[in-house]
Amino acid sequence: MKTERANKKALIALAVGGFGIGLTEFVIMGILPDVAKGLNITISQAGHFIAAYAMGVVVGAPLLTRFSSKMDSRMILLLLMGWFTLFNTLSGFATSYNMLLIVRFLSGLPHGAFFGIGAVVAGKLAREGKAARAIAVMFTGLTIANVIGVPIGTYIGHHYNWSISFYMVGIVGLLAVLSVFLWMPKLEAERPKPYSKENKGLKNGELWAMIMLTTIGTGGFFAWYSYIAPLITDIAGWGEYMVGYAMILAGMGMVFGNFIGAKMAEVFSPLKAVAISLTVMVVLLLTNSLLAFNPYIVLGMTFFVGMASFTVSTPIQMAIINTSRGNEMLGSSMNQSAFNMGNASGAYLAGLPMTFGLSVVYAGVVGAVLAGMGVLMAIGIIVYRKHKSGYNFRKMAFNN
Repeated sequence: MKTERANKKALIALAVGGFGIGLTEFVIMGILPDVAKGLNITISQAGHFIAAYAMGVVVGAPLLTRFSSKMDSRMILLLLMGWFTLFNTLSGFATSYNMLLIVRFLSGLPHGAFFGIGAVVAGKLAREGKAARAIAVMFTGLTIANVIGVPIGTYIGHHYNWSISFYMVGIVGLLAVLSVFLWMPKLEAERPKPYSKENKGLKNGELWAMIMLTTIGTGGFFAWYSYIAPLITDIAGWGEYMVGYAMILAGMGMVFGNFIGAKMAEVFSPLKAVAISLTVMVVLLLTNSLLAFNPYIVLGMTFFVGMASFTVSTPIQMAIINTSRGNEMLGSSMNQSAFNMGNASGAYLAGLPMTFGLSVVYAGVVGAVLAGMGVLMAIGIIVYRKHKSGYNFRKMAFNN
């Protein structure tokens, strides 16, 4: 019982870190005009800070995980959150475009490694058969950040000073460092196993297929979420004040979806849960695009699309961990890079219809296409595994 309580505290420490990461990743979207005004740059230039952070995640996830493979997980998580705290706090002191661009890139480096390593640690701390719920607890911090932290950070950054929003992130980072230090048990370092038929490392074709699935499939959500503001104001006809409430609704949906996804991963296999979640997302995104002109339906759909998007998170993280046996932390971290590549590619592809003069509702259509491609990829991997399993069984029977 004492060990179980200690493990729950350790999961809370991971959730605090997730809260800080969710806050810094999404709050800048709400204060982007204020950052642009404060640094005397254009909105499009300020958008580079979002891309710089995402690039930091993509680069940092596999790099930092690989470099820290000989350390125990507790020490790795402490160092990652210390790095996170330092550079997010420095973001608030930036006085020029170049300085903030560099600091945002450095701020993003520990993001993927923390979530990737944290997911593996959460699975080790969980009771048998409850790994999905443990991983979901860690991701809860990120979802709650969208409901509480981001709106507060956006309000403060808009009405006072954008720098304060980053100081807030720094304070949360300090709390995360303290939580990990006090509550996280020392776990044995993961020793990457030699390559074999079972552990192919980065030569594992299925692992790269899963990475592509994450990038393309979750890109469907980001295609829609990146353009939620003009959808609410220009299409549904709400005032700008409603955008903040819509984002809270999406965040609330993410909280529910996070735990629904964990339950799905327990009932089905993780990969089947991913296929189901992405199928639901396709239907919701298409429905949203068709009915976006209705101001009340679009708000309801905002909640449900947010919910569907996060039913994917835990199952796909578990599927990646299962696929990268022997190098779980590296595979898990690379999946976080894939999420951020999905963020960047989804936003870019969803913007293409608008460059040709089409309505912003087509962002949702692009999102549905990406999510649908993710469904096909998930089904393809499932079919391949069944075929490979059957082939191995027939081969073994023939040899015997």
